[in-house]
Amino acid sequence: MQTRRYGAALAALTMAAVGVGAAAPTTAGAAATAVACQTGWGSLPKTAVDADLGSLTDIRTGRQACYDRMVFDVPTAGSDTIGYTVHYVDTFYQDPTGTRIPISGGAIIEVVVSAPSYDLETHEATYPGRGGRPLPGVDLTGYRTFRDAKFGASFEGTTQIGLGVRARLPFRVFQLPDRLVVDVAHSW
Repeated sequence: MQTRRYGAALAALTMAAVGVGAAAPTTAGAAATAVACQTGWGSLPKTAVDADLGSLTDIRTGRQACYDRMVFDVPTAGSDTIGYTVHYVDTFYQDPTGTRIPISGGAIIEVVVSAPSYDLETHEATYPGRGGRPLPGVDLTGYRTFRDAKFGASFEGTTQIGLGVRARLPFRVFQLPDRLVVDVAHSW
C-alpha cells in the first residue's frame, strides 16, 4: 500500500512537470511541488556565425513546463553550427523591403536563421512560408508565452521570422543535430 501511494504521487508530479493535466494526489502525506523554472537566460541578443549549410524545411513549436519552444529544421546541417541572430525589436520589418509586418503580443523577437527556405541549386521552395503571413502549420492557441508567429522573408541565404510574445522575457538559443531551437521562458 505504501508503494502504491508514493507511486501515484510520483506519477502525478511527473505528469505535471511535463505539462500533462493531472489531478493532485489525494493520499495523505503526498506533497505536490511546483516546477522550479530558473532560466538565467536573459533577453539580450544572441548570435552564431553563418555556416551556409542547408535549407530550412520546417518550423514547429511546442509547450514545455517553463517555456515555449520554436524549432527550425535544417536537415543538412548535421552537428555543424547553424548561423542565427535572435533579438528583441520594437517593430518587425521584412528584409529587404522594409515593409512593416504587424505582430501581436507585448514584445517581438526577430529570428534570422542562416538557412534559406528554398533549395540553393534549384531555387524550389523547401518551406512554404509567405511574407507577412502566419507560419504554415503553427497554431499558438493555448501557449503561455507565444502569441503570434509570422514569416518575414527568405533572402540571400537567410530566413526571417517574427515571433510575438506576451512580454519581454528571457530566451535561449541552442542547436541540436539538424535543428536550431529557440526557447522563451514563461516568466523571469
